Amino acid sequence: MKYSIYYLFILLLAGCSNSIDIPETSESPTLMQRGANYIDLISLPKPQGKIFVSVYDFRDQTGQYKPQPNSNFSTAVPQGGTALLTMALLDSEWFYPLERQGLQNLLTERKIIRAAQKKQESISNHGSTLPSLLSANVMIEGGIVAYDSNIKTGGAGARYLGIGGSGQYRADQVTVNIRAVDVRSGKILTSVTTSKTILSYEVSAGAFRFVDYKELLEVELGYTNNEPVNIALMSAIDSAVIHLIVKGVQQGLWRPANLDTRNNPIFKKYASETNQIL
Repeated sequence: MKYSIYYLFILLLAGCSNSIDIPETSESPTLMQRGANYIDLISLPKPQGKIFVSVYDFRDQTGQYKPQPNSNFSTAVPQGGTALLTMALLDSEWFYPLERQGLQNLLTERKIIRAAQKKQESISNHGSTLPSLLSANVMIEGGIVAYDSNIKTGGAGARYLGIGGSGQYRADQVTVNIRAVDVRSGKILTSVTTSKTILSYEVSAGAFRFVDYKELLEVELGYTNNEPVNIALMSAIDSAVIHLIVKGVQQGLWRPANLDTRNNPIFKKYASETNQIL
């Protein structure tokens, strides 16, 4: 009887190991995953003309760090907000972002070209003249303004005769703000603040029983899923850019190529959204 129990226990472990759906890792890198808002971003109607914008900085203004046992020097949100915002502005096809984060590097490279031109040296890839840098009509300001942990937590479980299961979840929230500023006057044309929930959950099951005198059987199974913070942040930025475009069209700041754009389902969807009152 004892050997039969051992045999069944080994079969159980083998079956559990085969039933676990272990995700396969890709050998080659892939493009960054995007949220559902990305479909709306790239499906926006085209503008009459693209707007030259500059993004100097889109910083993490939360001051939040990852909870213990992680390092106190590890931030809760990614620090590459400027790169993510620039990518969203390009994907919308409404804006021409101008390089401003690495402006000093750009100016240094232009000095090298001008120094060679002053010596009347031939530069095959630039010619004899170097045009001036383009200036922006609108400056995009803002940042990651909030990161709230454990805005919702919960769980449930049951166990009977040492056999049972449980599940628990946790929800965090990241908030971003984007402002469009008129370069000529410094006037804030419009401002948008969006939030995205970051969900993590865990499901587990186990058995804890004595199968014989002084012989204990213990089996555990579990699954954990954590939504990547960078994808949630990218979704919040995508949504903010869409709202920025829609509000700008409503206020007459910029115009779509087709004047019937306001009947577009994407425009209607985002124009009808309002701030939730808690």
